[in-house]
Amino acid sequence: MSSQVLNVEGLNASYGESRVLFDISINVLDKQVVGCVGRNGAGKSTLLKSIAGFLRPRSGTISSDGVDLVGRTAFGIAGMGIKYIPQDKKVFSDLTVRENLELGSYASGDYNWEPVLEFFPKLKVLIDRKAGYLSGGERQMLMIGRAILGKPKLLLIDEPTEGLAPSIVSHLKDVFRELSKSAALVIVEQNLPMICAISDKIYALNEGRLMAEITERDKITPEFCEPYL
Repeated sequence: MSSQVLNVEGLNASYGESRVLFDISINVLDKQVVGCVGRNGAGKSTLLKSIAGFLRPRSGTISSDGVDLVGRTAFGIAGMGIKYIPQDKKVFSDLTVRENLELGSYASGDYNWEPVLEFFPKLKVLIDRKAGYLSGGERQMLMIGRAILGKPKLLLIDEPTEGLAPSIVSHLKDVFRELSKSAALVIVEQNLPMICAISDKIYALNEGRLMAEITERDKITPEFCEPYL
């Protein structure tokens, strides 16, 4: 039986007095791909930030393999094998691709880059280029590459395909399928055809509330999800 790598119960979150999440409950099993969909402002990014330790919830519980995550530092949560890849595609612009990966290796203790370069052969070509000169797609590859160092058990990925060319989106879809053989993935995404194609389960959010949990394979379609958004 698959272990539960993430369990969120009754999560409420806010920025100051502004409430963003209302009683959100989700769970993720080992090697499961979970899509989180919703329109802008639905609270999707806030959910990932709360799990990753960048935002302390007002109330509710967040645990992984039975270990409470609330109150832990973002660094500590990453050290537990839960890696967050933010939406902003920010990398260390003044450092090369190699130096960015070296920082990821230092943090994780994993200096084997072969899996990263197998997923993203282009990074090998760009290894000595400053990250500030990379395209949006190349930056996304670098961010995912850094995150998978250390063999995480859970990847939290925020809007990975936003603004990217269709060819890169197609490549990332294949990468996510391959990554799910060794880790669970929670992917916030507005590209419904892409996320429905790879997800084992979909959570639909609207204005901070969970509107649907879709687990039946034949219902994980853009047409079925759209009314909940």
